[in-house]
Amino acid sequence: MSDHAHLSREALLRKLAKPLPGWVRPLFAVLAAVGVLVFILLALGANSARAWHAYHVNWLFWTGLAQGGVMFGAVTTVAKGRWAVPLRRMAEASVAFLPVSFALFLVLWIGKAQVFPWVAQPVLEPAVKAFWLRPGFMFARDIAAMLVLYGLSFWFVYHSVRSDAALLRAGAPDKVKALYAWLAKDWDLPGKGAEHSGERREQIAPALIVAYAACMSLLAFDLIMSLAPHWISNLLGGFFFMGAWLQGLMALALLAIVWRRHLGVEEVITSRHLHDLGKLCFAFTVFWAYLFFSQFLVIWYGNMPEETSFLFLRMAAEPWRGISTAMVVMVFLIPFWGLIGVKPKKNPRILGTFATISLLGVWVDRYVLTVPSIVQSAPGLPLGWQEVVVTLGFAGLWGLAYTWFAERFPIISPTLVEYGGERRRHSHINFE
Repeated sequence: MSDHAHLSREALLRKLAKPLPGWVRPLFAVLAAVGVLVFILLALGANSARAWHAYHVNWLFWTGLAQGGVMFGAVTTVAKGRWAVPLRRMAEASVAFLPVSFALFLVLWIGKAQVFPWVAQPVLEPAVKAFWLRPGFMFARDIAAMLVLYGLSFWFVYHSVRSDAALLRAGAPDKVKALYAWLAKDWDLPGKGAEHSGERREQIAPALIVAYAACMSLLAFDLIMSLAPHWISNLLGGFFFMGAWLQGLMALALLAIVWRRHLGVEEVITSRHLHDLGKLCFAFTVFWAYLFFSQFLVIWYGNMPEETSFLFLRMAAEPWRGISTAMVVMVFLIPFWGLIGVKPKKNPRILGTFATISLLGVWVDRYVLTVPSIVQSAPGLPLGWQEVVVTLGFAGLWGLAYTWFAERFPIISPTLVEYGGERRRHSHINFE
């Protein structure tokens, strides 16, 4: 099918009206229920520390994935990336997980002594670090950071979905009528409609990007670096939030492939879209490796014991050496060689395969950054069915939040696509 195929608005809306398969939400619900139940049983049992470690790793991973999706909308707005408009809503839908992420962070307070070594053994020197590493202070500042970041994310997505709510409010199903009416309030008033929301998106997007870098860096310093309280890395914040951005891109590649096939919208999400998205995935795979090596090189040549101990624990000590090597292979080496060509980026199956490997690798990255600092030494690698089940539970919660959003808003924005088609000379899609 041609990349310049024509599709009317009515035809697109008919395709978007196709419901999700009936088994999708029950599957996510079962995963969430089993994951929550198993986590509670483990947390109340003799292996409670391991349960909280898995919880911590997964909070970092799934929060990064959700926030990275929202950032795709913000970044393409700032960059005027009109090629991405058919993909933007698929990425922004992850915003529905952010309230869940916030609630799960509050739950982490219960297991703080199992996760943060300095809770049971407070850091006394230097005084500034003793002041900084206090449970109440840490949770308070991280909650404040999340309120800022999540608030800007919701504000951005709010202005993104308003145009579709105004377009579809007349024929909206009963379950979303009140929601659409609220979103489209004042839409028809002068200065309150499409132009107003478009301007707001363009104003919020830069602020959201800055808040993303600052708030995610703070979370990295507090939730990762503090696990080894005498280790210092100024680059960890950037490494963490760029890893989350890479997660967002790889997850979007998978989502675009799934939605493209499910809805039959190959004329909207074309091979050129997959190619463009694949190029971003490839580029930021390389950038992740650049940040990884930059952090490694400075620590290695600085040769300060409080810094190199972090690397030696993961590079030379068992049982961490193997999983650390696997992380580099999965996040960098395999996706790099797999996506270096043009054809793999355009092929949904190949692109999806390497995106899956990369996401698994980033999960391992979060594991390697956190668990060795807490456990230090162990007779065997603490990675088994417990971590798998807790991970599936988080996946179920993310899936429930994502599908909640997808069932209420068009997963491809007809108004954004139309706007992009009108403004871009060589658009992927034009409305007749």
